[in-house]
Amino acid sequence: MLGVEARAFTEPDERMESEKLRAERIDAGGVRVWRYTFAPGWRFTEHFDAEGCPSPHAAYIAAGRLRVVMDDGTEVEGTPGEVMVIAPGHDAWTVGDDPCVFIDFEESLAAGWPSGPRRP
Repeated sequence: MLGVEARAFTEPDERMESEKLRAERIDAGGVRVWRYTFAPGWRFTEHFDAEGCPSPHAAYIAAGRLRVVMDDGTEVEGTPGEVMVIAPGHDAWTVGDDPCVFIDFEESLAAGWPSGPRRP
């Protein structure tokens, strides 16, 4: 899609919820966007009973803090207002007493979108 489309998480295309995780998805203009709210105490490897997350992420942290540890031991803590780009093979958990709101841009823009900004 070329043009503009606006969507809100108040009417998501998909919603999932468990004890320490709420996930809402919207699809807009060829992009799939997830809003994850991780409660204090949430950890990927405990919530999903897995060794690590197999998915890449390009995300914006809207609130709270998220600690990410890669399989190679590299550690980063994301804070509100930051963008995190995370490769597959990691664990992650909330830090502190506040929920972490993580906006994850899952898929690229539709084919045919101009590459790079156009300047007058």
